[in-house]
Amino acid sequence: MGTGSTGFSAAGVRRLHDVLQRHVDSGKVPGVVALVSRGGETHVEAIGTMRHDGGADVRRDTIFRMASTSKPLSIAGAMVLLDECRLRLDDSVEQWLPELADRQVLKRIDGPVDDTEPARRQITVRDVLTSTFGLGMDMTVIGTPIMGAIFEQGLTPNLPEPMPEPDEWMRRLGTLPLMHQPGEQWQYQLSSDLVGVLVARVTGQSFESFLRERIFEPLGMKDTGFHVPEDKIDRLPDLYAPDPQTGEFLVWDEAKGGRWSKPPAFPGGGGGLVSTADDYQAYFQMLLNGGMHGNERILSRAVVELMTTNRLTPEQTAARTDLARDNVHISFGQGQHGGWGFGMAVRTYRGDYAPVGQFGWDGGSGTSTYADPANQLTGILLTQVGASAPNSIHFMHDFWTTLYQAIDD
Repeated sequence: MGTGSTGFSAAGVRRLHDVLQRHVDSGKVPGVVALVSRGGETHVEAIGTMRHDGGADVRRDTIFRMASTSKPLSIAGAMVLLDECRLRLDDSVEQWLPELADRQVLKRIDGPVDDTEPARRQITVRDVLTSTFGLGMDMTVIGTPIMGAIFEQGLTPNLPEPMPEPDEWMRRLGTLPLMHQPGEQWQYQLSSDLVGVLVARVTGQSFESFLRERIFEPLGMKDTGFHVPEDKIDRLPDLYAPDPQTGEFLVWDEAKGGRWSKPPAFPGGGGGLVSTADDYQAYFQMLLNGGMHGNERILSRAVVELMTTNRLTPEQTAARTDLARDNVHISFGQGQHGGWGFGMAVRTYRGDYAPVGQFGWDGGSGTSTYADPANQLTGILLTQVGASAPNSIHFMHDFWTTLYQAIDD
């Protein structure tokens, strides 16, 4: 890769390689594909193997489970609908999601699920897009009746049983009260899956077919979807969830015959995508380009600015900050960006090497994807080691630190 024109120093790129190599050599992360891009030039590292006990090498086109890095990509389906005035931010969602009409809201977050009061207003499109519609995964209240009910209903991924098909998922969601009043508090995960149902119902297409038609195919994202076809399955590594105590490599999902080997009942916008480094680079570069891919407009500049800048009030940000800063024993320090746009984190204060305005997200399967408008930079880090142990998260921290110190202009 040429340096100078890109603003990466040759020494910085070597150090990036050395840091990635060191993590793989530690034996705690079998393989990594990392892509960094700046100033129109791209540098890719593919180091290590598909399996923890050896076997084939990872390659630039290795397909990874994106987990929560699905969120910044899957949200684009709703952005297309905003641009086309098929959704409006402050319309009630009940015309498409009648299961969410006339909500009840818990009086106390730790109270019984039937101790409720009526919602003060209807849930809007904006509430769903900003993850403030009133229900979500809140790691600070694990053990409460409402969190137990969310798990019992099978509303989240990563449980032993896969999520049911969208209409049944909505039916179950509709049996629960909200945890907070609509628009009041930012909450994780459920809204990203709800967006997929909303897009499918507005368009009359499956969520995947709409994303494929409007986002994946125009961007040339040929390896992105909600499952890996049989003719590509050899490019998907097993996903490991190391034992937190011993570090032993436990297989959480096998490639052949695993969850991603066939189309899912529920195409989860919150964590269901598989992809490659180059596919994700195409998407994040389009966002950096204000919605343009080459000469083709994918999204309007206005909607890209809306989704990639902070949408939360100070009160909503406080809850998000508590989750990130006060639960670092769960997140291993990731997630401390301050803000949230649509489907992704937005950095609102400088807490580490990355500047204010950087946007993207991380995945519990060992993936990290961000773009940085100030430096016109994208970075994609993909591994096959889940966040049950901090190894893949430490890898992320070191990747971003090393990437930023390689900027030289």
